[in-house]
Amino acid sequence: MFAVTRLRVPVDDVPALAAAAADLLAVLRARPGFRDGAVGRAADDPGLLALWTSWDGVGTYRRALSAAEVKLAGAPVWVHALDEPGAYLTD
Repeated sequence: MFAVTRLRVPVDDVPALAAAAADLLAVLRARPGFRDGAVGRAADDPGLLALWTSWDGVGTYRRALSAAEVKLAGAPVWVHALDEPGAYLTD
């Protein structure tokens, strides 16, 4: 499965959010079931970023998000998340 979280910030805040997302990805990489992930900025909207991750399954994804260190690293990122579905099954 993979997850996509779109993030909206003022253009001046993009570097700080990108750094926070990189820190979050570092923490997520240590979680069981994590496969890959990245953060990128929309080509035609400089204040819109996306964080995507892929996982062995929904269970490993949900367990990872409930870990204390993930919650702490994710707070400065997820505060900018757009309220929309973000988890997608690939099977």
